[in-house]
Amino acid sequence: MFKNYRLKDYNFKLIVYLCVLTTLGVLLVNSAQPENMKKQLMGFIAGVGIMIILSFIDYHIWLKIWPAYYVIMIGLLAAVLLKGDTTLGAKRWFTLFGVRFQPSEAAKILLILFFSQFIMKFKERINQWYMILLMIALTAVPLAMIYKQPDLSTTIVFGLIFLSILFIGEISYKYFIAFGAIAVPAIIIVFILLIQPNSILVEKGIVEGYQQLRILAWLHPDEYELEEAFQQQNSIMAIGSGQLTGKGLNNTGVNSVKTGDFISEPQTDFIFTIAGEELGFVGSATIIILLILITIECFIASFRAPDLAGKIIAGGIGAFIGFQSTINICVTTGLFPNTGIPLPFVSYGLTSLLVLFAGMGLVMNVRFQKERKVSND
Repeated sequence: MFKNYRLKDYNFKLIVYLCVLTTLGVLLVNSAQPENMKKQLMGFIAGVGIMIILSFIDYHIWLKIWPAYYVIMIGLLAAVLLKGDTTLGAKRWFTLFGVRFQPSEAAKILLILFFSQFIMKFKERINQWYMILLMIALTAVPLAMIYKQPDLSTTIVFGLIFLSILFIGEISYKYFIAFGAIAVPAIIIVFILLIQPNSILVEKGIVEGYQQLRILAWLHPDEYELEEAFQQQNSIMAIGSGQLTGKGLNNTGVNSVKTGDFISEPQTDFIFTIAGEELGFVGSATIIILLILITIECFIASFRAPDLAGKIIAGGIGAFIGFQSTINICVTTGLFPNTGIPLPFVSYGLTSLLVLFAGMGLVMNVRFQKERKVSND
């Protein structure tokens, strides 16, 4: 397992970025919801252990069972729809051996692993139209299951990851042009229909009523300031109130966004709000910079990968972190409609944290395999 690995090739820089960012996350979780801090810290420690172990295991070993990843993904998503815990009208979790598990988070990595080998195996035919349709069909099944939970934000990220996989997998640009020619007008039409008072999309059950209200509240916050826009507007004000250096960690002032219960789930979807209020611009910018640096390291590993499968693994995980971070931060700052999605390595959530660290272990091994190949040559 460790043969021909050189310590100087190990990406310690990436480990530093991850540890600093996750430490900030643990501190922010402690401030937002102290009772969950110990679990987050244990997840951090376990995640680092998983990452280090996976970083030394040749990723090609995992790709030998690539069809199993799709079966596991579908099985987990089916299980949560059938036996999942219902929270606020959504089935996104189930309890496994006493631990709450969110299959949609694991599905992101499973999708990347599955398609990395799928595209590698069929790379000679991958640009045939029937192969493109097959990949779309294979992705549509888990995509529909995640949407059914319902979880629109994860559905969007899942779809963006798939498109990134196709792009990194050297799919012909003509398919992306064709997709854009269809998708852009379709999105515009759906958006126009969605903002109508008696939207047919809501009546037909294609879109949930609360999802329509969130978009309307984003477009007209003054009209919904005491209802759907309440949380997002408070988030924007809280981030602004932190000014340059913030009010300090564990701030319990009467005007604190968490003390006053001005936002829900401050430890997960709105953890960046806590960062803005308590750590100010300096702390918020640090989190953003670290997320950018981690994403860049993933893409560097992708560019240097020894084969197409490694390229897709590292690039796909980079896209996963980049897109999810962007959506979370844009929601808390009012640039996107309100939708719940965790901030990578910062938000509370053991499934998300462990999956992300596992993904980073794979990225590090992709980089390691390239360096080992160069040294052997």
